[in-house]
Amino acid sequence: MPFTLVRQDITRMKTDAIVNAANTQLLMGGGVCGAIFRAAGPEQMQEACSRLSPIRTGEAVITPGFNLPAKYVIHTAGPVYDRQNPQKCERLLRSSYTASLQLASQYHCESIAFPLISSGIYGYPKNKALQTAISAIRDYLSEHDMDVYLAVFDRDACSISEELLGGMEAFIDQNYVDAHTYKRRLPEEAAQGAVMQMPDAAASASRQPQELDDFVRHLDEPFNETLMRLIDARGMKDPEVYRKANIDRKLFSKIRTGKGYTPGKKTILALCIALELNMEETEDLLEKAGYALSGSRLGDVIVTYFIENGEYDIYEINEALFRYNQPLLGAG
Repeated sequence: MPFTLVRQDITRMKTDAIVNAANTQLLMGGGVCGAIFRAAGPEQMQEACSRLSPIRTGEAVITPGFNLPAKYVIHTAGPVYDRQNPQKCERLLRSSYTASLQLASQYHCESIAFPLISSGIYGYPKNKALQTAISAIRDYLSEHDMDVYLAVFDRDACSISEELLGGMEAFIDQNYVDAHTYKRRLPEEAAQGAVMQMPDAAASASRQPQELDDFVRHLDEPFNETLMRLIDARGMKDPEVYRKANIDRKLFSKIRTGKGYTPGKKTILALCIALELNMEETEDLLEKAGYALSGSRLGDVIVTYFIENGEYDIYEINEALFRYNQPLLGAG
């Protein structure tokens, strides 16, 4: 998918390129930088870097990956955080991400993995570093196709506002029920706490069976046709939809074509977010594909919170899901 938060060792990621949070002299350092050098082969990596050094803060250069699974390593020097000049720090940090992405495109990379640049010994506050990283990456992906991964080990780095986080936690407390006790509110009976009941098996067996041909003729509109109709009704173009949904162009094309393909629940929810569907519309689209939202799934409760509050930022939703160790929305 275009953008994913992960908790992985970046030296083991099989992307076309990985990014090294380097120093301006491109010397082997500690932390992520040291790990990348050691995995690549420290002597050959240092020799390649020495031919390109020094670089300025915010710039990026590229070397082979050598012994790494990645074909390339892009080295970028992030800023040392200066509390007296946060605007300059943010500009330079954005430049590190943008320059790295541009260089990856020049080398025809289809995927790239970043660490959280400057958030270690350079002292950049993790939540601010993450906010800047996501902003720079989303701006680039608004006009380019690339799978981008951001390796974040500290879930507390998530930059969700305290107001949003507090409201979401309260919503989870009220709506996250134990497994196997899924309750769905009915429009006229919610006040009485009505619970949907499964149909009685004996009663179902006693019903007059329908002819198969008659049943098939009355099937509802297929999922992909419903999706395309909703897109047209919103007046949206395909690129706007798949980018807002954080899914790649090839997957969206497969969904549009149909031919018996139905995407996974995470992808459908991402499309619901991109189209800014309300809860009823979201449940209807999920039902077309044979899925439903469940109060026994924490991820579903979190997504429901955002939809009910009219919040349709896929990046912010995925930050919240990542914080609670839930699968992110998008391809799947």
